[in-house]
Amino acid sequence: MAIEFVKQGWQVVGTVRESGRTDLHTLADAHPDQVTIAPLDITEPEQISALHEQLSNRVLDILFVNSGIANRDASAPIAQVSTDEFMHVMLTNALGVMRAVDGLQDLVAADGLIGVMSSGQGSIANNTNGGFEVYRASKAALNQLMRSYAARHADDPRAMVLMAPGWIRTALGGPNAPFSIEETIPTLVETLLVQRGKSGLRFIDRFGETVPW
Repeated sequence: MAIEFVKQGWQVVGTVRESGRTDLHTLADAHPDQVTIAPLDITEPEQISALHEQLSNRVLDILFVNSGIANRDASAPIAQVSTDEFMHVMLTNALGVMRAVDGLQDLVAADGLIGVMSSGQGSIANNTNGGFEVYRASKAALNQLMRSYAARHADDPRAMVLMAPGWIRTALGGPNAPFSIEETIPTLVETLLVQRGKSGLRFIDRFGETVPW
């Protein structure tokens, strides 16, 4: 996503957890005037506060929070998942995301967009096959929490988006996913940009189609 926004001339602030080099660092080296890197682990509230302080003199057109992990055996039924694993997935995929949204939202322009990376697996209506129970639950929780956030900010003119990108070949999606990053992300970014100026919360896929709750 950062690469695509840079291609379109945007200024990008990207966050990383690791202390070593990442693809984002390579992008920043190639586009030092467009890319800023900041440290952030959204499971650590004090790091969200530190990022807010670092960005306090900036106005963001888009805040997009992308965070997702799965438990080690993603196919395990819920009763077989350890408490620690369940809590770590929920912290990373739901609570940490919402802490980041709430902690950084005042930096977003009045005509801006607040988005989070959800998943089609967070759709309760579409869950007819089961499986991936903890991951599904974490994304459904995220969706519900964003619904609550939107309700608390009913007068907010900003667009709010829950994005279901589809099954993509990433470290999380795995090698068997049918779509590559290169063929999906440009469409996803264009869809996000189209949402600007539309107040209220939408749960959509990368094509802009509504996903059932």
